[in-house]
Amino acid sequence: MKIAFVGKGGSGKTTLSSLFIRHLAAIGRPVIAVDADINQHLGPALGLSDDQAAALPSLGVHLPQIKEYLRGSNPRIGSADEMIKTTPPGRGSRLLRIVEENPVYASCARPVALDEGSVRLLATGAFTEEDLGVACYHSKVGAVELLLNHLLDGRDEYVVTDMTAGSDSFASGLFTRFDLTVLVAEPTRKGISVYRQYKEYARDFGVTLRVVGNKVQGPEDREFLRREVGDDLLTTFGHSDWVRRLEQGAEPALRTLEPANRAVLELLEREADAAFDRRDPRRYSEQAVHFHLRNAESWGSAKVGVDLATQVDDGYVLGGEQPAAARAHA
Repeated sequence: MKIAFVGKGGSGKTTLSSLFIRHLAAIGRPVIAVDADINQHLGPALGLSDDQAAALPSLGVHLPQIKEYLRGSNPRIGSADEMIKTTPPGRGSRLLRIVEENPVYASCARPVALDEGSVRLLATGAFTEEDLGVACYHSKVGAVELLLNHLLDGRDEYVVTDMTAGSDSFASGLFTRFDLTVLVAEPTRKGISVYRQYKEYARDFGVTLRVVGNKVQGPEDREFLRREVGDDLLTTFGHSDWVRRLEQGAEPALRTLEPANRAVLELLEREADAAFDRRDPRRYSEQAVHFHLRNAESWGSAKVGVDLATQVDDGYVLGGEQPAAARAHA
């Protein structure tokens, strides 16, 4: 299942996403962690040194290789150069699975050992001086969107993505690629501003949105969040000496995390499982096609030089019932 952590800069989304990743690894779940924030902090939050985090391979740099692998033998895609970030899979495409070895993971993923368990970490790559004036950050997270469009995941398998702060992910269809979106919000007016943006944008796309209040100091903070976000408030994360030690560079054992805060991670796990049970594979594929056609019309076809609408394999459903023609040739 696919979970995104979003929120205002400084809300604590990277900290909470890293804690959730640690929790899943500790209970033996296969996890791919994805750092899709413009500020690449997930690696250090998972215990990497700054040098180790800086040495992580960039998905953006490996995008041509990723496209070539995912294209497979799909007859609707003439070459990897004809793929854009929204290109949907079809018959002949190569699909990714969380528990497998493949050339994409070999080039782009790195194992991270935690005090309990381990995870694979993928990073979009930092926004550099070379990008200024010639690229936008969406060109980097486009690799994440392409991977998620081609990912065949199952129950008890997790992709956890630390998204860029604010509402930038709405510049593409990336925000629809998750079973559950966890919005981390401080109990302040600024803290819930991103929630209001997400709620408005996500309403028409069936995005499952849950709010976790962070830096909550007491009942008044909880009441403020409940009043502002209503039933979308899942739970709150309180003060944590454990997190403070982590941010100071220590590596405390996850089992020593405060029981109330550990319960937050357990609740998130249950909420993700429930979201997976509600998954609609057909809608997921239809949304991928929707955003692909929009991108193809607005810029993609002109840039690539071919009609990208022809890449759509009508009736193809990722992880669901396949077209009758596909079954006949299976």
